[in-house]
Amino acid sequence: MEQQREMLSSHLMGDLCLTYYRDPKTDCVGMELAPAARKKDVVEKERCQLEPLVQAKLVGDIYPTGFSQGRTMRNSETVDQMRYVGQREEDGVIITELRNGRGVRYIHRVSRRAGSPCVEVVTEVVNGSQETITLEMLSSFTLGGLTPFAPGDAEETLLLHRLVSSWSAEGRMKTQTLEELGLEPSWACSSANSIRWHQTGSMPVREYFPIAALEDTAAGVTWAVELTHGSSWQLEAYRRDSGLSLSGGLADRECGHWMKRLYAGESFTAPRAVLTACAGGANEAMQRLVENMRPAVEAQLPPSERDMPVIFNEFCTTWGNPCQERVEQLAAGLARHGARYFVIDAGWYADPVKGWGSNLGEWIPNEGQFPRGIKAAADAIRAQGMIPGLWFELEMCGESAVTFGWLDQLLQRDGLPVTNGCRRFWDMNNPEVVSYLEKRVIGLLKENGFGYIKIDYNETIGIGCENPDSLGEGLRRQIEGTQRFFREIRRQIPDIVIENCASGGHRLVPSFLEITSMSSFSDAHECPEIPVIAANLHRAVLPRQSQIWAVLHPEQTLQRVHYQMASTFLGRCCLSGGVDRLSEEQWAAVEQGIALYHRAAPVIDKGFSRRGGDEPRSYRHLKGWQYVARTGFEGEAALVVLHSFAGAPETVSVPLQGNMKIEELYAREGIAAKVENGSLTVSGLKDFDGVAVYLT
Repeated sequence: MEQQREMLSSHLMGDLCLTYYRDPKTDCVGMELAPAARKKDVVEKERCQLEPLVQAKLVGDIYPTGFSQGRTMRNSETVDQMRYVGQREEDGVIITELRNGRGVRYIHRVSRRAGSPCVEVVTEVVNGSQETITLEMLSSFTLGGLTPFAPGDAEETLLLHRLVSSWSAEGRMKTQTLEELGLEPSWACSSANSIRWHQTGSMPVREYFPIAALEDTAAGVTWAVELTHGSSWQLEAYRRDSGLSLSGGLADRECGHWMKRLYAGESFTAPRAVLTACAGGANEAMQRLVENMRPAVEAQLPPSERDMPVIFNEFCTTWGNPCQERVEQLAAGLARHGARYFVIDAGWYADPVKGWGSNLGEWIPNEGQFPRGIKAAADAIRAQGMIPGLWFELEMCGESAVTFGWLDQLLQRDGLPVTNGCRRFWDMNNPEVVSYLEKRVIGLLKENGFGYIKIDYNETIGIGCENPDSLGEGLRRQIEGTQRFFREIRRQIPDIVIENCASGGHRLVPSFLEITSMSSFSDAHECPEIPVIAANLHRAVLPRQSQIWAVLHPEQTLQRVHYQMASTFLGRCCLSGGVDRLSEEQWAAVEQGIALYHRAAPVIDKGFSRRGGDEPRSYRHLKGWQYVARTGFEGEAALVVLHSFAGAPETVSVPLQGNMKIEELYAREGIAAKVENGSLTVSGLKDFDGVAVYLT
């Protein structure tokens, strides 16, 4: 397994160095990514084959050896047949072309958004043959030879970081050594050791985020990768020799029931992937991935979103029973407290007998709850100087709605409508469905003066839906149709605010984040773990897009009010609960928090976050304390958000970056803060306190 490679080209892309190599013996082409400042430290790696630039598998080609089937589809005959054709650069895009003997072309493109700390990879397959081919696996990206800073196996120095996710517990970091994962090479490098982790269905953040980071603790360098699409995906760590390979893309035939047929002359492009590397750990590397989204996010933000205003959502106030009278009462009370958006959540369309939970799909306002029409509610909100918002779960039909029986417009599998509990799914590529939703959703928003839509999504399609190619391809096209409808909402109502929600945080991936204003961070509405989840998401979502609940009730202590409000400094402040029944003292605490939130908004929006304290073992039974210290990109200001849990120390210290002084402290009475010896010291803490400190 002697390595053979010669350098094809090297490219500086921001602070990253991208180097292409070719094996003259096999004609294999591979790509190496490293921080530009550390390129000089790259060493020649022993016993390490060059990782192919593209991983693919065509039906009919021989499967890989090394006990691979069922574990990996990488390095099949399809890959062995790829030959290097050439490379060129066009408008900053590095284009590398491979081809097999039958004329099937593989076009690999790498680009970089202006100012981004990442590169983006897109892989296209063009069927230049005269026969029909069928893909059953195609990578969006692949990186090999990791780590290039060690000549051999990098014994016990490589860590794989992944973000685990479940309902109301999104984004927990899971870190394991390669040895723990069983990814050591064998004595003869015969077997293909691989772990694939994936998500199958239409909730792309349901078990894991499609994000991974590989940290070389000896060299102090970390690589991070992210898949962007909103349907079934897979990531894979593969090792057969001294170099680890990372790859990922659409979930393949084995993981996601995906195959794609290409007739002569047709092409298919895998979803976009984002890659980066840096001198630092997983926290730094993942936040670089987050920053890559900023240009696309900012380009589509409506004017009302520029200064990150406060939201009020009445779901945790009425719990699915909004009405004209309560909307008017709440809007009048909130007008002087600084909220810009007032969102009417689920239940406005409820059936008088069957309720609202299974009545999705018709989207007709309930006349009993809104006797003067839903426009009167929107007008009442506008009259108080706020922008009215409305909740939809527009991709679903509930069993109580007549649309539940419109079988020709619903997704099918095995000749039957895909049914999950009381929900079925619209076919978002059916012109009749799109026309219906344009009238019932976009038309309703426009005709009644709504400037905000919350789009929820509370089920998953699972392995997919009927399509001539495969169930997985049907699922991929369904999500394409959904995202096309999101864009149509924006096209028809240019200044509308779109909130992305999927039972909280199940759609927190770039292809959804980049076409919406904000996302629900979680469904942990009133839970003590809110600040832990919110801190997790700094590794996956721009804080300006991460909408965090502060559910307030008159029976809460001032300590609890501060805990809730301090949590929202980790993203976007969203008020809910019994806000019209709070005492003057409670409102004073809320208003102080809102005022500091506005002052700190530039740092919340554009900064880098460090996290410390105790890593919780249980989210439901939190112990210890945590902090998030966010420093603005220019270093001129910082925000420290601190929470104590059960058994927390009375005094804690947070290291600061630079010479800082306290400008404002948000905390209950009895808590003090000071800066000394380069650290922020906070004292007087009790269990379950929330503190925010703004420094310059």
